Amino acid sequence: MKQIIGRQSLAFERPVYISGYASMVGQKEGEGPLGKLFDIVGKDHFFGEKTWEMAESTLQKEVAQVAIAKAKLESWQVRYVFAGDLLEQLIATSYGLADLQIPLFGLYGACSTIGEGLSLAAMNVSGGFSEYCLALTSSHFGSAEKQFRNPLGYANQRPLSATYTVTGSGAFVLGGTSGKCKIGGITTGKIVDYGVEDSMNMGASMAPAACDTIYQNFIDFNRNPKDYDRIITGDLGYVGQEILIKLLKDKGYDISNQHMDCGIEIFNRETQDTHSGGSGCGCAAVTLAALIMPKIEAGEWKRVLFVPTGALMSKVSFNEGQTVPGIAHGVVLEHNREN
Repeated sequence: MKQIIGRQSLAFERPVYISGYASMVGQKEGEGPLGKLFDIVGKDHFFGEKTWEMAESTLQKEVAQVAIAKAKLESWQVRYVFAGDLLEQLIATSYGLADLQIPLFGLYGACSTIGEGLSLAAMNVSGGFSEYCLALTSSHFGSAEKQFRNPLGYANQRPLSATYTVTGSGAFVLGGTSGKCKIGGITTGKIVDYGVEDSMNMGASMAPAACDTIYQNFIDFNRNPKDYDRIITGDLGYVGQEILIKLLKDKGYDISNQHMDCGIEIFNRETQDTHSGGSGCGCAAVTLAALIMPKIEAGEWKRVLFVPTGALMSKVSFNEGQTVPGIAHGVVLEHNREN
């Protein structure tokens, strides 16, 4: 079987399965449409810690432990962990996962990080370098706003194009043994920059990257939108969704019947004041664990193209007036009929 597909994609000769997964979120996320589907919902944004950064580390530690337990494994059986967050030097990850003592590859793909983690973990398992790997990521409204934007106490008004950073963490154990959900392939994204400078409109900055990756997935695998039950982006929100659908129509593909966005699904914008939707590394990760995986395992969705999206900016690049490039990583998730 040829594993290198087209320009940017891979198919795996050795099957890779998701054998355990978990989600943990904050109070606001628990009050949203998916509230009853998460494994753990915190009572507040601190999760028993003194700072938002420590709270985010606690998110990662606890969700990793739950995912490993649901896979019926011990932490020592996991060969590598691929993880990251939005904070400088990946401090949520390094402090959160230290006690697990699993060899770590720290990742930064902004809000696309769970797609990057799943892709690298799948390559590792399929290549025979690991029997089990763990992919996870997190974000926290308080720590992200503190780093990238104004202090919360400033109480500035957010534009309607802005998204609300999800407080949450999602973790996934990948292995070579049988499971109800198989990773059928990946399409690794490129950096795409359309010159958007508004950091409060990340949907607009990420939509072109999502379009580029989805289009390349169609070309590389010789597929069209109808070959997927759902094409699910990470956190484009309502603004980015509209742009993505138009961009792909311009390329000859209409995904309006298949498209879904995690940032739209996780909040009720009418009652929760989240404007364009949700965002953050945790947005796609917890929605995958809580909503998407159960539908794939049940066979309700046979094949899904999961495309987490990321805005590759920092507070330095923003303050220097640079644009906000985007990136998106595609992961093909399939129902395994044989299990």
